[in-house]
Amino acid sequence: MNLLHTTQVRRRRLGVGAAAAGLLATLLASGPAVAVPDPGDATAREKVSAGQAADTRSAIRNGEIPGVDEVVHSDNIEHVTNIPKDALAGTNSDLAFQGRYAFAGNYDGFRIFDISNPKKPTTVSQVLCPGSQNDISVSGDLLFLSTDSSRSDNSCNSTSQPATEKSSWEGMKIFDISDKRNPKYVAAVETACGSHTHTLVPERRNVYVYVSSYSPNAAFPDCQPPHDGISVIKVPRKAPEKSAIVNFPVLFPGEGPDGGGNPGSPTNPGVSKTTGCHDITVLPSKDLAAGACMGDGILFDIEDPEHPKVIDRVQDNVNFAFWHSATFNQRADKVIFTDELGGGGAATCNAEIGPDRGADGIYDIVGKGDRRQLVFRSYFKIPRHQADTENCVAHNGSLIPVKGRDIMVQAWYQGGVSVWDFTNSSKPKEIAYFERGPLSATTISSGGSWSAYYYNGYIYSNDMAKGFDVLKLSDRRTDAGKKVRMHELNVQTQPDYFDDFDD
Repeated sequence: MNLLHTTQVRRRRLGVGAAAAGLLATLLASGPAVAVPDPGDATAREKVSAGQAADTRSAIRNGEIPGVDEVVHSDNIEHVTNIPKDALAGTNSDLAFQGRYAFAGNYDGFRIFDISNPKKPTTVSQVLCPGSQNDISVSGDLLFLSTDSSRSDNSCNSTSQPATEKSSWEGMKIFDISDKRNPKYVAAVETACGSHTHTLVPERRNVYVYVSSYSPNAAFPDCQPPHDGISVIKVPRKAPEKSAIVNFPVLFPGEGPDGGGNPGSPTNPGVSKTTGCHDITVLPSKDLAAGACMGDGILFDIEDPEHPKVIDRVQDNVNFAFWHSATFNQRADKVIFTDELGGGGAATCNAEIGPDRGADGIYDIVGKGDRRQLVFRSYFKIPRHQADTENCVAHNGSLIPVKGRDIMVQAWYQGGVSVWDFTNSSKPKEIAYFERGPLSATTISSGGSWSAYYYNGYIYSNDMAKGFDVLKLSDRRTDAGKKVRMHELNVQTQPDYFDDFDD
């Protein structure tokens, strides 16, 4: 396979010097929990040092990294199309799929695409409903939207309001999408500390929603410490207006004001204190879930979805700063956890940070039943160094359904989209990539792929700044995945690809 801009060139040491060393020291000292409510949602533009800017310009001029906004990719990936932002100007976020539709979250609301022709997606509707980060999922005729910013009320006309005010609202919004051209807002449930992300556990009559949120504060009436669990919402499919919280399971029991999670700094320098979960992935066919919970990774049993039970818990106080998300392999004997070092707003894909931080951690699941344990095997990080003006770190991805192999596609913000094989847990390797050059040669501007997911033969990526990308992967190692056709895909609710698909 011939790669454009070869690996040897892309390994160049960008940003060497005092400024880069200062960035590294800052990341190690503070960890990613530098922004509230989300360490991964920075949108500000920030000047880099004159030396870093000069180094970036030199690397572009010499062809060592792509030019500003230049598209590069491996030979086995085709960039099919890009659909720029339209009415919703905010940051693009997560994706969900159903039939011929893709649902794209945005801080200003959500957008529905018709992807029946992946080469020419068309906009079906756009819904203005501000409230970061608008994490999105769908089940049947219902669409779920997370609100993790303090609002004046639960309507789509709300305005920002301080979390110190008791009347402020954050939580889950529910829409009826039986008419994709005219989604209707039908219900809302307020949850403690809002809803940064959420995960569906669908059943025939009801949908359970696991709400992940964090960063409590004694000054916030609706987000009090300790916040050491998740909200569980029960949504009746035929009466979503009756949705309600049915449990708040404590995942990190312990004494003291912060519960029993990772204490973070100064006990564990550079590690986020666990005050909730960032994201949860469930595998309903196995009654399993994996939680990425700031300073902790957990494995739990969801046989009773209202009462999830923790099986095992791990920490990595050397290389993981912020446990961000999780992905099971198909056999449920591995979990990939991502570390969002720098909060998604920093340049961490470079030689100064190295290959083990801001990376994926690969864990095998060993043992049976309640004695199952997570056992660390290795790290994976994209091998292509990025400029010091590019925010880059491990982010959201999904499996590519290929029997007998463990392959996933993953977003890396301005590091682009990577396809990598972790069939051998100890020796993961990248097999394809797509990326754009930096948004700027002089300024860190948040952008790049937030989520990159494989659905019915194509890779779909929601770029925070550039819009909706469609990619086609052609590789003998992954081509079998094109035969797997899904009716619905919420990546955090992982399907059993080989039992649930249409032949």
